[in-house]
Amino acid sequence: MPAMKLVDIPKGSVPVTVRLINPVNFGPAIIKRFMAPPVPGTDSWVSPSPSLSFLLEHPSGRKLVWDLGIRKDYENYAPSIANYIPTTGYKFEDLRNVADILEENGVKTSEIEAIIWSHWHWDHIGDPSSFPSSVDLIVGRGFKEAMLPGAPANLTSPIQESDYAGRALREIGFDGEHTYKIGQFEAFDYFGDGSLFLLDTPGHAVGHLSALVRTTVDKATSKDTFVLLGGDVCHYSGILRPSAHLPVPQEILPHPCCTAGTVDASTVTGAFCPGTAFDELQKERGREPTDTLYDLTFGLDVRLATQTVGKLQELDCDENVFVIIAHDRFVRDVVPHFPASINEWHAKGWGEHVRWAFLGDLDTYWKSKGLI
Repeated sequence: MPAMKLVDIPKGSVPVTVRLINPVNFGPAIIKRFMAPPVPGTDSWVSPSPSLSFLLEHPSGRKLVWDLGIRKDYENYAPSIANYIPTTGYKFEDLRNVADILEENGVKTSEIEAIIWSHWHWDHIGDPSSFPSSVDLIVGRGFKEAMLPGAPANLTSPIQESDYAGRALREIGFDGEHTYKIGQFEAFDYFGDGSLFLLDTPGHAVGHLSALVRTTVDKATSKDTFVLLGGDVCHYSGILRPSAHLPVPQEILPHPCCTAGTVDASTVTGAFCPGTAFDELQKERGREPTDTLYDLTFGLDVRLATQTVGKLQELDCDENVFVIIAHDRFVRDVVPHFPASINEWHAKGWGEHVRWAFLGDLDTYWKSKGLI
């Protein structure tokens, strides 16, 4: 359980309804592509990864979509991406366009105010042209200078002109009205009422954004809850956790090996206290108990991205903030999907359930030690 609160979040009086959409599962994810050092016996994850999207609904009726996953006809991405995807070896399951998922569940794409790209990588941008031109496209700082024009005007570009042509392309700045400092992050108050803050979270890609969304309001105690949509700040919870602010607990319930589906609860030995076992693993790897399981190794600027992860850890240790990384399969497997709301994540225990679940991915190592 998180033990401290390090960051004061500006006050707000209304929540935004958050609905999780899982438009694709893909993989396998090869660990050494994204993180190091290795854990003995752990090279990849069998279970495919999601690329999560979200519908955000303000009480006023204004609606936003956060990320679009992978477009269904990915062969029609910009040439540089369409040619790259077959080289990854990824297999795609349940691949759908977010626009189709919305329409089939009674949300018309014409009702959407804007699409927010956490960043411009192919597994997040989907197909904005499947939304009407009335829907704006929102991007992070530096995007326009670095990324325009798209293909076919620039055949080396990873985006297409059709992604933004005919619609407003809005780049978020962090130096004008409605700007704040939240922890160490520059923040933009999107609705102007403290319900949704866009955060400048650089390193992984030009213009990378995250979002801090107020999910419940408790006027009596001021203990509001938040979901933090992290995009690809990192690709795995074990790059974010543990930290000096959030060490591995001695006891985790449900046990992470059960959450991961690695073993049945009855086969976990009484000697397997996750905190103690993790400390031993870290010692074997020359790491401290409060070092993250992995170091980040992938991104445009790995040094800067690592600094961003460190800043995010100051929010991650707050029990009222649920950090969701875009490719977290445990969020996919535990949290209800669209059209359900996830706003009651704290009361339902979903955040606590998935926080340490990634430790269950180390099943080969735990088995080698006779712990499961």
